[in-house]
Amino acid sequence: MKIKVGIMGVYGYMGGEALRVLLRHPQVELAWLTSRAPGPVSLHHPNLHGCDLHTVSEDAIGDCDVALLALPTATALSAAARLLDRGIRVIDLSAAFRLRDRAVWERLYAMPHSHWSLARQAIYGVNELHAPLIAAADLVANPGCFASAAILAFAPLLSRRLVDPERLLVTGISGTAGAGAELSPLLHHPAMANNVAAYNVVDHRHSYEIEQELSQLHDAPVSVHFTPAYAPFVRGILAICSAFPHEPLTREQLLELYAAYYTGQPFVKIVDAPAETAVAWQHRPYPQVSAVAGTNYCHIGLDIDQRRQRIVVFSVLDSLGKGGAQVAVENLNLMFGLARDSGLQYYAAQPC
Repeated sequence: MKIKVGIMGVYGYMGGEALRVLLRHPQVELAWLTSRAPGPVSLHHPNLHGCDLHTVSEDAIGDCDVALLALPTATALSAAARLLDRGIRVIDLSAAFRLRDRAVWERLYAMPHSHWSLARQAIYGVNELHAPLIAAADLVANPGCFASAAILAFAPLLSRRLVDPERLLVTGISGTAGAGAELSPLLHHPAMANNVAAYNVVDHRHSYEIEQELSQLHDAPVSVHFTPAYAPFVRGILAICSAFPHEPLTREQLLELYAAYYTGQPFVKIVDAPAETAVAWQHRPYPQVSAVAGTNYCHIGLDIDQRRQRIVVFSVLDSLGKGGAQVAVENLNLMFGLARDSGLQYYAAQPC
């Protein structure tokens, strides 16, 4: 029997990506789709022209097994509560349930949290860290895109206590799809083309997700120094993550560590190409954003500055894929006992 899935907020980029992936998921039946303006899906997602799907208002939805919420954070709070009360499991793609500190959440999102008991029961949806808990959860809080990239980059180092937990540096470069479908002057083509724009350069919301998860791995507080920027490409994130080891390490040792840590994880791939000593333009050992566009993969590569003993980890993923809607589908698979890669078995187009 197929899993009946509903999607709330299907007209945005994240909801549209979830729908695109679920349309070819062999174990899923779409139960309903909602939006603020009910009508044909193809009006807002021309890539889905011909699918003959329509959205409905929330008061017209029926029962299903699980709902994906691609809603604004404030709206997701009450929507999740209503669905859970009906016995529907929820995967929330907003920031409504990601943090464990209520005071921090309310400061960052500038509103009272109306359903804090749900935030306390929600499981943070990085499945490489929390797969057994996700499998049993009724409410999964999908992680932020930058947070996913940085957590996956640092996890092997923090779990082994190999680096200084107070000096974790992240520079994040995002494609413009990460900002969502709402209009913003900075993200108009004339403003963003031939431009790189830093934003929220200190105390970014995703810093708290990264610190929360890495502190659990490290079993002690960590401090993450994170600054993001938008660049003129559409899908994807490059997180450039620096850490400082307690003892000297080599690139070969680190690659072995990462390969072992992510053994059995189908969507984290370690880029272990050897350095090309004869070239001046070194790039093959490091992952590229275009290689994961449209997929649920995270590619990780790394190097180490032996003179200064700085580890540099490069983590790339698609902000709508492993950073958003597609990892929600991976979490859905876990929740219903399916293979992790069900409905997600494809590579990126090249060139994208």
